[in-house]
Amino acid sequence: MKISKILSILIFYSLTTNAQIKLPRLISDSMILQRDIPLNIWGKSSPSEKIDIVFNQKKYSTIADAQGNWQTTLPPQKVGGPYNMQLTGINKITLKNILIGDVWVCSGQSNMELEMVRLKYQYPDEIAHANNQYIRQFTIPDTYDFNMMKDDVRDGKWFSVNSNNINQFSGVAYFFAKELYKKYKIPIGLINSALGGSPAEAWISEDAIKKFPLYNKELLYFKNQKNIDSIEQSDNNRIANWYHELSNKDEGIQSNWASENLNDQDWKTLNVPGYWSNNSGQNINGSVWFRKEFVLPSSMLHEKIKLELGRIVDADSVFINGIFVGSTSYQYPPRRYELKEGILREGKNSIVVKVISNIDKGGFVLDKKYELTTVSDTIPLSGIWKYKVGAMMPSLAGQTFIRWKPVGLFNAMIAPLIKYKIKGVIWYQGESNTQKPEEYYDLMQTLITDWRHQWKQHGFPFLYVQLANFMEPKLDPSESMWAATRQAQLKTLLVPNTGMAVAIDLGVWNDIHPENKSDVGYRLSLLARKIAYKESALTASGPIYQSFRVSENKVILNFSSIGKGLIIKNQKKLQGFAIAGEDKKYVWANAYLNNNKVIVSSEKIKKPLYVRYAWADNPINANLYNQEGLPASPFTTEK
Repeated sequence: MKISKILSILIFYSLTTNAQIKLPRLISDSMILQRDIPLNIWGKSSPSEKIDIVFNQKKYSTIADAQGNWQTTLPPQKVGGPYNMQLTGINKITLKNILIGDVWVCSGQSNMELEMVRLKYQYPDEIAHANNQYIRQFTIPDTYDFNMMKDDVRDGKWFSVNSNNINQFSGVAYFFAKELYKKYKIPIGLINSALGGSPAEAWISEDAIKKFPLYNKELLYFKNQKNIDSIEQSDNNRIANWYHELSNKDEGIQSNWASENLNDQDWKTLNVPGYWSNNSGQNINGSVWFRKEFVLPSSMLHEKIKLELGRIVDADSVFINGIFVGSTSYQYPPRRYELKEGILREGKNSIVVKVISNIDKGGFVLDKKYELTTVSDTIPLSGIWKYKVGAMMPSLAGQTFIRWKPVGLFNAMIAPLIKYKIKGVIWYQGESNTQKPEEYYDLMQTLITDWRHQWKQHGFPFLYVQLANFMEPKLDPSESMWAATRQAQLKTLLVPNTGMAVAIDLGVWNDIHPENKSDVGYRLSLLARKIAYKESALTASGPIYQSFRVSENKVILNFSSIGKGLIIKNQKKLQGFAIAGEDKKYVWANAYLNNNKVIVSSEKIKKPLYVRYAWADNPINANLYNQEGLPASPFTTEK
C-alpha cells in the first residue's frame, strides 16, 4: 500500500473517531431556554458533519462548516418542560430536564455577585427552606481576555435552587427570580456573570470602547502579555516582600501574643469598635494585636456559639484561649466565626485578634456587632480592649487589578453568552466608577447599546440598581461623587427600555455591601413586570424628577411615577432638599407637598435657581416616597 494512501486512511480515521459533537457549556442539562423567540443551538464537530437535533417531538438538521462550527435555529417555544434534547452526529448526546421560560443575564460588580452564603445570617429561613426546580442559575467563571471574544466558558452548569445549593446563588438575582416566579409561575433562568470591583468599561466590547480613547489606549497596552506579566511579577514580589518583612518583624509572632497566659500589663487600651489612629494620633500600618477577657456562663457552654466581630480593616486572625478560630484576608466581609465545641470554657476566657493594616487607618469598623451569641444569650465584646503594635510598616500600595481593565470581562464573560437568547439584563454596578461620574452616563449608554447589538436583540429590557446610600452622613449640603454617579444613573433612563431600581434607603453607612438584597430584587422585579412583562398600569418605581419652575422665591418640582400620590415617609416634614441661587451655594431648604408637587424654598435664597434632593454619599432622612412605598430618586435640577 502506498504511503500517501495510508496517510489518507489515518487522517480519515482520526477525523471520524475524534471529531464528535461538542456543545458550549450553556447548552447543557437542566438549561432554561428563552420562550417565544427563535432559539440558537450551536456547537462544534468534524468539518461538514451532519447534525440532527430532536426536541419537543420535532427534528432539525444542519451541516457543520469547514472548521467544524455549526448552528441551527429552533422556532419559538412556549413555556413548558421538562424536555430532553437529542443531538446526533458521529456521536449522540442527550440533554435532559430542559425548561422553556425566561432567561435573565445578571451582571455588574460585587453587589450583584454577592452570594446567598454571605447573607446566611440575614436570611436563615430562606436558605433553610429554598426549593424550586423552576428557578435555575448558571454561574460564569471569573476571568478576562483582552485579545479575543471567547466562544465558551471554562466550566459551569445549570442547577435549580434548593437548600443545598442556594448559597451559590446571587442574592439579588435569586430574590428577583423568586418574585417573578411567584407572579407568573414561569421558569426563570439566571446567568450570573458578575465580578466584584469591576468598572463599566471592563464590560464593553472592543469595537464599542473605541468611543473612549483613554480606555482604548489602555486596552491596547494590556493586549501585550509581556506587560501583564511584568505588572503581575512586580506586584507579587512587592506584596510578598511586604508580608515577609512584616512576619519577620512582628513581635507578636515571635513572642506568641496569641497565648492565653500572656502578661499584657504594659499594653495600651482602645475602645472597640474604633480605629487606633484615633487613639494614638497616627496611622499605623503593619500589625496590631488586641486582647480581651470575658466570662462565659455555664448556660452557654454547650450551646452553638457564634463569634461576631463586625468588620475589620484590613485583615484579621482570631484566637480564643490560644486556639486559632478563623481569619479573613480583606476588609469587606463581615467577621462571623462559628466556634467548635471545646474551645470555650466556663468562666474566664481570652480572645486575641491580630489586625493587619495595609494602608490608611486600621481598626474595628463602627456601628457593627461585636459579640458572642447563642440562641438564648449574648456576651458583648465591645468596650475596652488592650492592644500593642506588633510591627510598624510603610503603607502597602494595592495590586493592579488587571481583570478590571477595559474590554477584558466582555470578551471572557459576556461574549460566550451572546448566541443564547435572553429576556433581558439586570445590572448592579457603579461603585467602581464613582471617581469619574461625569463619564458614567456615556459608558452605560454605550454598554447597553453594545450588548443589544451583540445579542441581536435590540430592545431587550436593561434594568439596573442605582447606588445605595453609603459612607458617613454629612450635616451640611456638600458635593458628592456618589450623588453625581446616581445622577448619571438617573440620566440613563433616557436609553429606551431601561428601568432603575432606587436603593437610597437600602444601604448602610459602614458597609459597601448592604445585606438587604431581598428589597433590591423586589424592586427590580417591579421594573421587569412593567417593562418586560407589559404591566403598563403598574407603578414600578418611586418618584422621578421631571421638571421645575420658579415662582417668586419658591421652586415647584414635578415628578413622574407618583403612583397613587406622593407621601412623606415616617416624618411630618419633607427632608433632604437643598436649594441654591446663581452661585450654586446650597443650603437646606423648607419643602412641602402640594397637589403631588414639591414646593421648595429658603429664607436664605431670595432668587432660587437650583434644587437638589438626597445629594450626598449617604443622605440624611431623605423621605419623599409614593404611596406604593417606593423612594424618590436623588436628583439635581442642574443641567
